[in-house]
Amino acid sequence: MSGRTPRSSRAVVVGGGLAGVTAALRLADAGLGVTLLEGRPRLGGLAFSFRRGDLSVDNGQHVYLRCCTGYRWFLDRIEGTHLAPLQDRLDVPVLDVARPGGPRLGRLRRTALPVPLHLAGGLAAYPHLSLAEKAGVARAALALGRLDPADPALDGIDFATWLRRQGQSHRAVEALWDLVGVATLNATAANASMALAAKVFRTGLLSGPGAADIGWAAVPLGDLHDTLARKALESAGVEIHVRTRAGALARAEHGHWAVETDGERFEADTVVLAVPQGETHRLLPEGALDDPDRLLGLTDAPILNVHVVYDRKVLRRPFFAALGSPVQWVFDRTASSGLQGGGQYLAVSQSAARDEIDLPVAELRERYLPELERLLPAARGAGIRDFFVTRERTATFAPTPGSGRLRPGAHTRAAGLHLAGAWTATGWPATMEGAVRSGFSAAASALQALGRPHVHPLQEAA
Repeated sequence: MSGRTPRSSRAVVVGGGLAGVTAALRLADAGLGVTLLEGRPRLGGLAFSFRRGDLSVDNGQHVYLRCCTGYRWFLDRIEGTHLAPLQDRLDVPVLDVARPGGPRLGRLRRTALPVPLHLAGGLAAYPHLSLAEKAGVARAALALGRLDPADPALDGIDFATWLRRQGQSHRAVEALWDLVGVATLNATAANASMALAAKVFRTGLLSGPGAADIGWAAVPLGDLHDTLARKALESAGVEIHVRTRAGALARAEHGHWAVETDGERFEADTVVLAVPQGETHRLLPEGALDDPDRLLGLTDAPILNVHVVYDRKVLRRPFFAALGSPVQWVFDRTASSGLQGGGQYLAVSQSAARDEIDLPVAELRERYLPELERLLPAARGAGIRDFFVTRERTATFAPTPGSGRLRPGAHTRAAGLHLAGAWTATGWPATMEGAVRSGFSAAASALQALGRPHVHPLQEAA
């Protein structure tokens, strides 16, 4: 280690995404002095905003559900709940443009009835499935309710195999299971761990009547995950260093940890690594995990977002999902982006986009503009004021069968070193909810090791 004068802190959190910010807030709220290090010039990790001319653009469309109690805690803690409202009741418009009789709009809705009756009426009225397929979906949903997502055996099979065993047709997978699953898991059923699929569908469909109600930011994500998060951290006394990338982690004198960056050295009693699995692998000291190379087995899955600014309004709804089209989900981002001078800004969110993530913008334009015209007749003949693409090649870890055994918990064998990130063993796929919950776990692990009394934040709110 260098001979530079160290900065002292009870805790250093490496990484300023949702996991790191959550861990830092929890540690600071428990009375620790906390330093947060982030290599980027902003907080927010992979859920952020940037400027493009006069527009404020989210790198991708991020949503959450009412059952995402961790992320809802996060919004409350940064005083941003009112800026990311939830639907009063689940209502997802689903447009099928491939049916022989012409395009047809259906809706996935719920009622206020208790579980599982809350979805019965919406399923009965859903026009994209036959009566037999609807009955099969109901039976599969009840079977999901009998599963334990924590059962290791479920992690060893894929969701598609389980759906076939439940008699689900190709159409039922396309029009319901993958419609929801691709967006939440970032994988098709054939490539998704059954354990993670069970977690998503059990929690979203069966944990409460309103569990699947959808929420999303009505402002740029940066307003929440950077601006308000930074304000909350500073109010809690956290010292924030952006553009500060951790280069090495090692033991210092008196059992402390030392985090080396390009310009400084930070010492602490406890360290939380809240960075991607590859960077965690690079920083981990020898012996911290039994098999650190398993982190490298957690491969990445991309998400592609196509952004189109029209010269007029072409979509009346805030969002919709599509069937019979390469388009998956379309969101109206006009108001949140600050678009001026009329027109409409749509964001097309394409999960599990491995085949498209590296395609040239011109090719994506040629593919998606005609599809949007097929889905939205009002777009035919509309002028295109802007067209651009955002690519997150490492948006999530790939939730493949067997990925569960590769995900470590927050605790390590190195005293005072803890792990956070949506890729850790949260039981959730790589979502904003999983990231926040990993921050909870890392902070709890650190506080327990320091002998600090603490209560889980969701128990505090109960």
